[in-house]
Amino acid sequence: MEVLYAFCWICILGLVLFQGSADLVEDKQALLDFVNNLRHSRSLNWNETSPVCNNWIGVTCNKDGSRIVAVRLPGIGLHGPIPANTISRLSALQILSLRSNGINGHLPSDFFNLRNLSFLYLQYNNFSGPLPVNFSAWNNLTIVNLSNNRFSGSIPSSLSNLTHLEALNLANNSLSGEIPDLNLPSLQQINLSNNSLTGVVPKSLLRFPISVFEGNNVSFENIPPPTSPSTAPSSEPNPTSKKSGRLGEAALLGIIIASCVLVIITFVFFVIVCCSRRKSEDAYSRKLQTGEMSPEKAVSRSQDANNRLFFFEGCNYTFDLEDLLRASAEVLGKGTYGISYKAVLEDATTVVVKRLKEVSVGKRDFEQQMEVVGSIQHPNVAELKAYYYSKDERLMVYDYYNQGSVSSILHGKKGENRTPLNWDDRMKIAIGAARGIARIHSENADKFVHGNIKSSNIFLNSQQYGCVSDLGLSSIMSALAPPISRAAGYRAPEVTDTRKAMQPSDVYSFGVVLLELLTGKSPIHTTGGDEIVHLVRWVHSVVREEWTAEVFDIELMRYPNIEEEMVEMLQIAMTCVVRMPDQRPKMPDLVKMIENVRPIDSENRPSSGNRSESSTPPATMIGREP
Repeated sequence: MEVLYAFCWICILGLVLFQGSADLVEDKQALLDFVNNLRHSRSLNWNETSPVCNNWIGVTCNKDGSRIVAVRLPGIGLHGPIPANTISRLSALQILSLRSNGINGHLPSDFFNLRNLSFLYLQYNNFSGPLPVNFSAWNNLTIVNLSNNRFSGSIPSSLSNLTHLEALNLANNSLSGEIPDLNLPSLQQINLSNNSLTGVVPKSLLRFPISVFEGNNVSFENIPPPTSPSTAPSSEPNPTSKKSGRLGEAALLGIIIASCVLVIITFVFFVIVCCSRRKSEDAYSRKLQTGEMSPEKAVSRSQDANNRLFFFEGCNYTFDLEDLLRASAEVLGKGTYGISYKAVLEDATTVVVKRLKEVSVGKRDFEQQMEVVGSIQHPNVAELKAYYYSKDERLMVYDYYNQGSVSSILHGKKGENRTPLNWDDRMKIAIGAARGIARIHSENADKFVHGNIKSSNIFLNSQQYGCVSDLGLSSIMSALAPPISRAAGYRAPEVTDTRKAMQPSDVYSFGVVLLELLTGKSPIHTTGGDEIVHLVRWVHSVVREEWTAEVFDIELMRYPNIEEEMVEMLQIAMTCVVRMPDQRPKMPDLVKMIENVRPIDSENRPSSGNRSESSTPPATMIGREP
């Protein structure tokens, strides 16, 4: 009997597991049918042979991996109507996000099969037609965002049956008719602005701010209209002619005084507006950093809601501008061309967002330059993942390198807990950066310029090789300001004079980075007596006095048998920072020169007299993430 009992339980368990596997196979096929019948500009790694859970971009399964419960595909370039009988087959789906795409047509009627749906995000698409009449079928809905589409018709009264609804956004559509009485105690946010709604706002919605109803022809109950001051004529008799003359003088004096007061008030108002505008911009910058600003306000601020985050082909990120503005952020640094932020999104994705300032070109030229930058893919060039352009904001999105920049490693943390950068790692940084810059210079018929090479724009990947970032901005930004701060120490003499960067000036800047690696000093630093020291001039003076050993970072003195290599690297750096641009080497030549110093990729470093070029692996393998 016990054996029979156990056998029955095994059979039941087997049926459950089989049913779960069958459901997942059906869910998988439903998504394949969806994506194969709808145009999309960004590639997805969805295919029949790969597992769905923990692998497919934008797809989340439940804990036991038996069903798909979330599909998030914002901003991947979906175009066209949603194919029937595809998404609706995901009967366990709880979260659906297709926002910031180009989906058109009606909201599919078979979506009501999604009985477990709790979060629906379809904003910033081209949906049209009426809203579904029977929202009651989605009785689990908690958040609904259908804003910024072309929905028409009336707002269904069945929304009042969604007892779990906490947020409803129908703004920026073409909805008409009266607002239904949505007596929903759980409702915390609503936005019906910029439609064609009429009538009286129901009492149940008067607890929300008036701004959520703006852009409609609606009125409000229990709010008395503003009263005008009485304009009844005076009952006093007409003054005599003598008094009239005196009254005319008094009136004239009153007019003069009133005019002066009006001028003063106008001036004060102008000052207040200018100050508030600057404060508003500062507040916007702060909210963009901290994620406090709502996405709707941020897009409205940019005055260009149709501009979206543009992702380059092959990018696997599944977020959009709304997610980016909502992310928690911290300032990484303020550079020559803008501020860089570390942004952590809701799904724990971490990226670097560079907020550009003083862009001197229009949208067309900006996008063309971004296309060039985004097309450069090399192991030693930080890949541009996405960009955004609007009237007020220009953003660039990169991967986040958790080991930080060369500048932060060399000059950041000091003291007993500091981990010194050894000679092997410094060589890897040098060769990686050299290869990256050489690749950048090969773009655009060997005429492309980085324009802002410095140690804070060189990062370390997991293999400790240098990876160059922040390229191609010098040609689209306003002219460089007069040289100030540490960044000025990287600028070649001709850039200081002309404010225009060229490939030889990139070589000069790279030479300064090499000197940083060798000396451990910043390009512009102060001595104990607050004397400002320029690194290039200081190295020239020390070498000229034949005290070359005084140049090198004291932290390198602990490593044996590297003196000859350091001297060779110093000579290479000195050829880069010569004053005449035409006397500096080309970047491809510099790559070979540094590679010849030592085969840095061998496990056991050979003696300095037994070097071989063939020991260095191909450039395509250097710095590649595992």
